[in-house]
Amino acid sequence: MFQKYLFIILIIFSFPEAKAQDNIIPAQPYKGILFIKNGNVHTGNGEVLPNTTIMIRDGKIEKIGAGLPIAADVKVIDATGKEVYPGLILTNSSLGLREIGSGVRGSNDFRELGDVNPNVRSIVAYNADSKIINTLRSNGILLVQVVPEGSLIRGTSTVVQLDAWSWEEAAYKTDNGIHINMPSLFIRPSRSGNEKPEVDPLKKSYDQIEFVKQFFREAKAYLAEKKHTNTNLKFEAVKGLFDQKQTLYVHTDLVKEMLVAVDFSKEFNFKVCIIGGSESYKIAPLLKQNNLSVILGQAHDLPTADDDDVDQPYKTPAMLKSAGVLFAITDIDQHTVGRNLMFNAGTAAAYGLTKEDALQAITLNAARILNIADRTGSIEIGKDANIIVSSGDLLDMRSSNVTDAVIQGRIINLDDKHKQLYRKYAEKYEGK
Repeated sequence: MFQKYLFIILIIFSFPEAKAQDNIIPAQPYKGILFIKNGNVHTGNGEVLPNTTIMIRDGKIEKIGAGLPIAADVKVIDATGKEVYPGLILTNSSLGLREIGSGVRGSNDFRELGDVNPNVRSIVAYNADSKIINTLRSNGILLVQVVPEGSLIRGTSTVVQLDAWSWEEAAYKTDNGIHINMPSLFIRPSRSGNEKPEVDPLKKSYDQIEFVKQFFREAKAYLAEKKHTNTNLKFEAVKGLFDQKQTLYVHTDLVKEMLVAVDFSKEFNFKVCIIGGSESYKIAPLLKQNNLSVILGQAHDLPTADDDDVDQPYKTPAMLKSAGVLFAITDIDQHTVGRNLMFNAGTAAAYGLTKEDALQAITLNAARILNIADRTGSIEIGKDANIIVSSGDLLDMRSSNVTDAVIQGRIINLDDKHKQLYRKYAEKYEGK
C-alpha cells in the first residue's frame, strides 16, 4: 500500500504540468469597495461611456461615472485605454456535462435514457472542476446556460457562474427552463428513391408532437388539483411553465417546426424560445407577434436550404433585430466549446448589426431570454458586478484580449490549461 502511494506522489511531482489547473481556485468573496477606473464602458444596452469609472460594493455595481473619487486604500483595476464590457453569457451549452467528447464516456453525463425527462436537472451533473471552464473565462464568458441532451423532452437547464467549488455554488438561476427537441417535419428522400419506410416518418413526428401536447395538458390538469393522491415528478417539474417562471426552449431550425412552437405558446400560454432557428428570419414578424425569442445556432455554418444565400447565417441576426425579435447568439461548435462566442457576434456585426447590438446579443439579450436580466447582462447600478476588461475590441479576434474579469465582485484568476501549455512549450523551444 505504501509503495502505491509513493508511486502516485512521485508521478505528481515528476510532471508538474499534469496538475495543470489545480492552482486555479475560486476567488474569495470581495467585501468592501472595488473600482474599475477610466475605461471605455460598453454597458450592454447600446451605450458606450468613454473614460468612465465603475464603483462596486460587496459584489454589486453602486456607481458609474467619470471622475468618481477613489480612496487610497481600496482595490482598483486600472482600465485606462481599455474596453470594459458586461461578462459574456453563453447559451445552450453542455459545459460541465461533456468533457472529452465521445472518446471518454466516464467524463460525460449529458443525456438520460427515455423520451420524457422533464425532471432531469442538468445542474446536479455539472462538474465545477471542468478544465474547459477556465478557458471560457479567459475569453470573457462568465455565465453559461447548461443544457441536457435527450430525444424528446430533454430536461431542465440551469444558468451557472464560472467561479465555484461545486454545482451548488455555481448555480446562478436554477431550473430556468424545460427543453424539448421538436420532431422533424422534414422528410429526406431515400438515396435509392424507391425505398418505403415501414412507418410513415411524418405521421410519427406528428404523433410525437401530439404526445408532448397531451403531456402538457395532463400536467396542467394535475397542477390544477388542490391535493394529489400521488406525486408525479414529471408534472411537478414543468410547473414553472404554466406561470411563466420557466421558459419552454424548443430546439428546431425549420419554419414548419417553429410554427408548432408558436402553437405551444398559444395553447398553453408558455414563454417560448426557439433554439437553433436558422430559418427564423422567414417568420420573424410572426415570432415577434407571439413574443417568441430565438437563440441562434452556430453562426459559422452553411445555410439550411440549398437555395439560401451562402451568407444567410451571418445576416439572420440583423434581420431578427429589424423585426424586433429578441434574440441571442451562441457558439455550439464542439471544437471551440463556446470560446468563439464573441467572434460569432463580431461576424454578425459585419453583416448588419452595430457592434453594440452584437454585444447585446451575447450579454443583455441572453440575460433577458434566460430570465436573469434583473441581475446581470449589462453594466447598470444595482446589478451584479459581472464585468470583463479587454485591451482591444472584444469582438475582433485580432485584438480581443481579456486582461481582467470580475464575477459578482470577485476578481478571478484568468489562467487556464491553454496558457499553461503555451508557457511550458514556449520555454522548451525558446531560442531554437
